[in-house]
Amino acid sequence: MTAALDTGTVCGLARACGFELAGVAAAVPSTDSARYRDWVAAGFAGEMRYLTDRRASVRDDPRNLLPSARSVICVGKLYHTPWPYSTHFDDRERAWISRYAWGVDYHDVVREGLAQLDGVLRRRTGPGYESKICVDTAPLLERSYARMAGLGWIGKNTCLINQPLGSWFFLGELLVSLEIAPDAPPPDRCGTCTRCIDACPTAAIVPAGRDPLGGGFVIDSRLCISYFTIELRGSIPEEQRGGTGSHVFGCDICQDVCPWNRRAPVTAEPAFAPRDFAPPLERLAAVTEPEFRSMFQGTPVTRARYAGFLRNVAVAMGNAGLEKFREPLERLAASQDPAVAEHARWALKQLP
Repeated sequence: MTAALDTGTVCGLARACGFELAGVAAAVPSTDSARYRDWVAAGFAGEMRYLTDRRASVRDDPRNLLPSARSVICVGKLYHTPWPYSTHFDDRERAWISRYAWGVDYHDVVREGLAQLDGVLRRRTGPGYESKICVDTAPLLERSYARMAGLGWIGKNTCLINQPLGSWFFLGELLVSLEIAPDAPPPDRCGTCTRCIDACPTAAIVPAGRDPLGGGFVIDSRLCISYFTIELRGSIPEEQRGGTGSHVFGCDICQDVCPWNRRAPVTAEPAFAPRDFAPPLERLAAVTEPEFRSMFQGTPVTRARYAGFLRNVAVAMGNAGLEKFREPLERLAASQDPAVAEHARWALKQLP
């Protein structure tokens, strides 16, 4: 028999484990499940098969991951750092890496905090306690459950937004067999604002009036800079390359322009500080594969893989349009990797 815990106690324990946001949702199917299936059916996931294969149906119910689950403890870990936004950065010689990937891999940091919380709850509740830790690799509609748990609303840019703290959060969940009173979702406070939609260089955020699914908003991943520079293997559509600007891994534009991030606090977590803020493109173009692995070891950037990263660097050099990049691009154009070579040839044509 497990001991009962109230919501306030659980959220207090989560904050003591290093999370700035915490709340509880019931372990039942999300009201967003049908909308997610429609999003997949519309092809908006692109080539991200882990979102469309058998795991898509697993996302419908947390009990597919833990049959005894009764509650979902949702947490948010702040990663905002005191460095410029990409929208205030215009050094054409340097590369932009998404803020979330500046430091160590957040999966490890969030999982460590959740493991600590899990241990505390296990000691408090007794032998009948069962649990499962989820960070974003688990098939769970985590933003939907975070909204249900009162952590924030899902903005037009599809990020979870907390009214006083903004959207610079990593999310995690602890599925537990405990029956804990759930929190209530907050109201949507985006209102008529369309700054994220207007700022997206590749028009990846489809506003309500043009949403083929009807109602709300949706991200077409096939137009998203983060998708191009992280998830997509092979060739970036030529008509979209100019819109990627200096981004070589991920994109922050739709969060950078969000009014709710104007007063976003800064994290006290040293693990999320940048190892090498906005590294020079010329240096990145010259790294060998072992150097790439060493440079970005333990960070999310390795997800792009070496060839994909060089492809992105080539595009960023082309978008910079600087003559000084001709020599490094000529070297990349001779690459044995077809995608790297083709994107470097495209980039050379963009130079004056």
